[in-house]
Order: sequence, then structure tokens, then C-alpha cells
Amino acid sequence: MALLVRVLRNQTSICQWVPVCSQLVSVSPTQRQWSSTSQWLQKNQSRVCVGSEQTVGTDTAQSRKYHNTSKLLTTQDFPQPVEEKVGPFTKIIEAMGFTGPLKYSKWKIKIAALRMYTSCVEKTDFEEFFLRCQMPDTFNSWFLITLLHVWMCLVRMKQEGRTGKYMCRIIVHFMWEDVEQRGRVMGVNSYILKKNMALMTNNFYAAILGYDEGILSDDHGLAAALWRTFFNQKCEDPRQLELLVEYVRKQMQYLDSMNGEDLLLTGEVRWRPLVEKNPQSILKPHAPTYNDEGL
Repeated sequence: MALLVRVLRNQTSICQWVPVCSQLVSVSPTQRQWSSTSQWLQKNQSRVCVGSEQTVGTDTAQSRKYHNTSKLLTTQDFPQPVEEKVGPFTKIIEAMGFTGPLKYSKWKIKIAALRMYTSCVEKTDFEEFFLRCQMPDTFNSWFLITLLHVWMCLVRMKQEGRTGKYMCRIIVHFMWEDVEQRGRVMGVNSYILKKNMALMTNNFYAAILGYDEGILSDDHGLAAALWRTFFNQKCEDPRQLELLVEYVRKQMQYLDSMNGEDLLLTGEVRWRPLVEKNPQSILKPHAPTYNDEGL
């Protein structure tokens, strides 16, 4: 009988450990018999969790070292695309593959798209690219330089909503027509031209994805995209990559300073030189200079 009483006394002093917020809290059998056991656990859980969060926060704050990088000029700093409210009828039309009503006439947009593509071809100094990037004067080199400038125009016009996206499709259409026409003028066989067109189409979309990823990252990501696509993984001089990364960054900033409405209606694009003579005048308009002797 005395042994039975001793065992019962020992059971009353046994505690049960309950995990609360990644810690163990002791719970005696008498506390488990209470009707307010859940309230008691909630109080202890909140008390233990607050204490644990404070200790974990202080430990990580003391051991963690934060690294602050300088702000880079990326497309995240550029104006966001214009959000347009589209009705249900327009959504149905565009889901079927047709183009709904736009902000401006389609003929005006097509004319502006043709002018913009023409500016990519005629207003770009290809000779300077051939010289400074050590590229051969071939049709493939011309296509790589044109592709880079067309991509920059696409990035800029996609910020103008549905009308800008429609203009992007027209620009790409004119580009492929020009590529095919140039191939025929050069006397390339139709079968070989068709095969090369399919290969260049795949390279075009791969380059667009790579450039988009590069412009949204730091200069290392953009340089990697240019090395893979523009230089075809054959650039051994890091100064050429640095020059081209700087050119893309300043050109994107310069295009973004232009009025979107003017670009949609006129399509006139001015390109900065590959090497700036006066780096401080990248975004400043050219003011007339006067000679004191002629006044």
C-alpha cells in the first residue's frame, strides 16, 4: 500500500514537454486536466515566440553583413508600360488573333514603323561598329547590328501600350522583308535563303530573350548576353564588351527620354554615336554655338 501511494505521488510530479514555436515547454498533468489548457498554451506560445523572435533577430543582426550596391540604370527605372482599359469585345477579337481598335490609325502606325526600321538601317554607323568591334564586313555582321538596334526600338515601343505592341509587330515584319530582299539582291539561292531565314529567325528570338534578361540585370548580365549573341562568343577583348554595354545603356536612356506620342506618329529615332565625343551631352539637346568674332 505504501508503495502504491509513492507511485501516485511520483506521477503527480512528472512533467510533459510540449513543443511550442520550436521550443519545449513543460506541462504538468494537473495543468493538462484544466479546462483552460488551450488558453494557457496560447499564452505561453505567444510569450515564447516573442522571446525567440527577439533572440533570433538579434543574432542575425549581429552576424549578418549587408552589402549595398550602387543603383544601376536598368529598364526598371524607365516608365512602366501604359495600361489601357479594353472592353470585352476587343478582348474577344484579340483572342481570335485579330487586332482591335487602336489609339491611332493602323496606316499611320505602319508608316511610323517603317520609318523607325529605316532609322535602324540608315542612321546607324555600321563602319564604326565594324572597326571598333573588329567585325567582318559581311551580311551576318550587318544583321547582328541591325538586330541590336531593332531590339532597342522594341523595348521602347512596348512601353506605349497596345498601340506600341502593334507597332513592334510591324517593325519585325519590315525587318524580315528587308532581310529577304537583301538576300535576293546578293544572289543567294532561294533554297539556301529560305534555310538561312529559318536559322536567323531562331537566332532572333533567342537574342531577344537574352537581351531582355541582360537589360534587366547588371552590366555583367548584359555583357554576357552581348558576348553570346552579338560577338558570337568570339570576343577576346573586354574593352569591346565594355564599349558595347555602355552604348546600350546610354542608348536606352536616350530613347526613353523621347516622347512616346511622337514615336508612335513619326517613328523618327536618333542614335547616339558608339563613342561619345562629349559624354556630358548624352541627354542634353545640342545648343547652337556662336562665335564672338562674327557678332
